[in-house]
Amino acid sequence: MAETWSAEWLVEQAPDAVILADREGIIRVWNAAAERVFGHSAEAALGQTLDIIIPERFREAHWTGFHRAMAAGETKYVGRSLPTRSERNGEPIYVELGFAMIHNDTGEVIGALCHARDITERFQEERALRARLRELEGTSEPPRA
Repeated sequence: MAETWSAEWLVEQAPDAVILADREGIIRVWNAAAERVFGHSAEAALGQTLDIIIPERFREAHWTGFHRAMAAGETKYVGRSLPTRSERNGEPIYVELGFAMIHNDTGEVIGALCHARDITERFQEERALRARLRELEGTSEPPRA
């Protein structure tokens, strides 16, 4: 029996948020995992700018980097994950992002693809462990003579 595979079906089944933004940063693809991670339905997110998931204080830096990557046709983050702050319905969360530049058949950059995973719980646990380690290291120093 032959299986029918489509890019749309694969994106929708992805366990991580998949977001595709065009050259202007307008959201064109928003899968079910993006709905769970960021709290916006596809209906609400499609056609909006990426500002719906970027905390206000980071927007200027984001757009500077975004436009630089669009102009260059590449990003320094290809093949790497970037942990950063984001928003879920206006509330802060931490996400791990992966990026790819999308080119058309002639090689022109037409957008950017992002995979995102919510790492808020892991980030908070690691922060608590680091604080506990600092506390233990501070109390375990030998007395000075």
